[in-house]
Amino acid sequence: MSENAQDTIEGFLTCALDIGERMLISGGEVNRVEDTITRVCKAAGAQRVDVYTITSSIVVTMGMPDGQVITQTRRISRQKLDMNALDRLNDLSRYICQTKPSVAEVRSMLKQIEVLPQYSFGTQVVMYALVSGSCAMFFGGNGWDGLASALIGVLLKFVQTFLNKTCPSDFFTIILCSIFGGVMAHLFLRLGLGENPAMINLGNIMLLIPGIKLTNAIRDMIRGDTITGVLCFAEAVIVSMAIAWGFAVITF
Repeated sequence: MSENAQDTIEGFLTCALDIGERMLISGGEVNRVEDTITRVCKAAGAQRVDVYTITSSIVVTMGMPDGQVITQTRRISRQKLDMNALDRLNDLSRYICQTKPSVAEVRSMLKQIEVLPQYSFGTQVVMYALVSGSCAMFFGGNGWDGLASALIGVLLKFVQTFLNKTCPSDFFTIILCSIFGGVMAHLFLRLGLGENPAMINLGNIMLLIPGIKLTNAIRDMIRGDTITGVLCFAEAVIVSMAIAWGFAVITF
């Protein structure tokens, strides 16, 4: 470790929390986050590391060989899935364990990960159309249902992008997107595009369903992280119910 004044124990703990927070936001499971933070802290010279992570909070206590004990807490208030960032964060944690870089170097690499290029808006629109259209046909819809679902998927991407910037709650964003999808499905049927509203809606539902969150919840429970798993599972179920309600409310 560098003996630079910036390379304090608190600095390394802060970096470990920064990495853990970014991993949790990007879709990393709790076990991965806790293991990464533990390894980074031990690379900084910690003798004992206690990490407690749930979907909305990370608490880390690091005990040094000289008896010094430091605790930091981080509140997680959002989630933005990014598998590329998650992969780069894994590489960064391995690099820290192998080379023990300075705090300044770790922070510089974190900043590089934060500005990684994302898929362009046009690419995301195309993917929304492909996913919704193909899922509508996969589950039993015909070609017209697939086309209607693809077009609604494109509109959903525009609506979701707008709501993400203006709506303070992700939960209400999902509900509003679901209602919009249901309204558009029935509108397209009235215009003669599509035949089965259930298949059209099913294709669009696949764009909003929290599949990664549900998978991570089951994985956490299997690994013994029961509290975190139950919290994630409950959140995924509530979001799924909100999606179903949003698409169904227009039919009543």
